[in-house]
Amino acid sequence: MPQSKLRVAMIGYQFMGRAHANAWRQVGRFFELPVEVELAVVCGRTQAGVAAAAAKLGFSEAATDWRAVVARKDIDIVDVCTPGDSHAEIAIAAAEAGKAVLCEKPLANTVTDAARMRDAVARARVPNAVCHNYRRAPAVALAKRLLEAGRLGRIHHWRGTYLQDWIVDPAFPRVWRLQKAHAGSGALGDIASHSIDLARYLVGEITEVSGLLETFVPERPLPEGGGMGKVDVDDAALALVRFANGAIGTIEGTRFAPGRKNYNRFEVNGSRGSLAFDLERMNELELYEETGPESGFRTILATDASHPYVAAWWPPGHVLGYEHTFVHTVHDFVQAVATSGGMKPDFGDGLANQRVLEAIERSAASRRWETV
Repeated sequence: MPQSKLRVAMIGYQFMGRAHANAWRQVGRFFELPVEVELAVVCGRTQAGVAAAAAKLGFSEAATDWRAVVARKDIDIVDVCTPGDSHAEIAIAAAEAGKAVLCEKPLANTVTDAARMRDAVARARVPNAVCHNYRRAPAVALAKRLLEAGRLGRIHHWRGTYLQDWIVDPAFPRVWRLQKAHAGSGALGDIASHSIDLARYLVGEITEVSGLLETFVPERPLPEGGGMGKVDVDDAALALVRFANGAIGTIEGTRFAPGRKNYNRFEVNGSRGSLAFDLERMNELELYEETGPESGFRTILATDASHPYVAAWWPPGHVLGYEHTFVHTVHDFVQAVATSGGMKPDFGDGLANQRVLEAIERSAASRRWETV
């Protein structure tokens, strides 16, 4: 008998957890789903904190033991929203318990762990996905459509840039994202990983890289007080990349760009045209096609019902926001779980992304081109 309800357990409830929880709450209110979604339990480290999160985010229960949660027979989906050092342990346990697994990016902190996660979901044959949510901004999904239709011709260039400024002040504390043991890397894994995923999604597989990593502030105040702590991740990451199809590209991620809050931009140049996207203007797609001497870039407002995902929302011109990319991700994941189908990016994509990240780290250390 077909399942009529999917019960979700979310592990972690901070920034990403709030974005995911909102998506789980909203998806059934705007999209027609084949099953009902229930926010069953949220899990965190402290009872008081997770109880408050459950009440605020709309979960029926709060728990502090993730192992007990993923083993429960009444849980169908495990949504992993924790720091990267715990992704592998939680996701593998969930897969072995027969749960569908949605995991925040990057998939893991190492290629070894990412491969273990990919193998675990393959053995268990459970639906799985990595939350690279920017694939599901309508303008980005529209760019994919145009590229697949061959509108730009042969692709020559990719330029991916992700700029933020939230740690420019050297007095900013050494939070977990600035510790390699927890985060795996700095700007490279945190934000440049999005540019890498978008590059793979829109252009193709990356085969070779030349990387540069830099840490501008090597020590920061400890959040709990008591002195300074070492920052052992990169503040900025840059890479030259080669694609399997012959295209070349650049990828830059930094958290030291004053005035840039969440500037995630890419440009693709082909033999017959170009397109560009900027997350801070996420409802717009810039398109240039060779049509004659008066041709030029035009801006497509990706809010029409014919554009990806938009028909479920508002009339044309009533723009969408950051949170909608998570709703679209959850929508596609629910469809995959309900139909026992697949969804991209999956854990295999997460592993491919991690291989690029590690190749950039190797190149930065060796100061040579490295093969992915």
